[in-house]
Amino acid sequence: MAGLSGVPVIILKEGSKREGGRDAQHRNILAARAVAEAVRTTLGPKGMDKMLIDSSGDATITNDGATILRELDIENPVAKMIVEVAKAQDDEVGDGTTTAVIIAGKLLEKAEALLEQDVHATVIVQGYKQAAAKAQEVLKQMATDVSGDQEMLLKIAQTAMRGKGI
Repeated sequence: MAGLSGVPVIILKEGSKREGGRDAQHRNILAARAVAEAVRTTLGPKGMDKMLIDSSGDATITNDGATILRELDIENPVAKMIVEVAKAQDDEVGDGTTTAVIIAGKLLEKAEALLEQDVHATVIVQGYKQAAAKAQEVLKQMATDVSGDQEMLLKIAQTAMRGKGI
């Protein structure tokens, strides 16, 4: 929003403050990593259940990352974006929300280490884009066509049906 003199005007709620630079980056990454950590311990065959108690005192026990993230009351904009990663994963695939959030948290953790070494954020983003392109290239090379292999298709279906979608 620009003022009359062309200088940006930012309106904040009473009592709030605006941060910038390294402190803002650090706080945002910390908040996003906290969200990832909240669901990390639920992953895998030895994953733990979480007990969630809402404002009315109702309890929910779950180890489903999407459910946990839905119940969290998050204010930080970057942490909210991590929750959006989980929602997008759930909408697109129906599973893997916890894994997606953990990966996003780890990428941010590594990005923070690079920021502390004075690597610019745009350079980090470019590196992540290059890594994603290379990962897709490698996955395409590893892929195997199973369209005619009934036995393999049955094994794939059985594996897929063991997830929470069943």
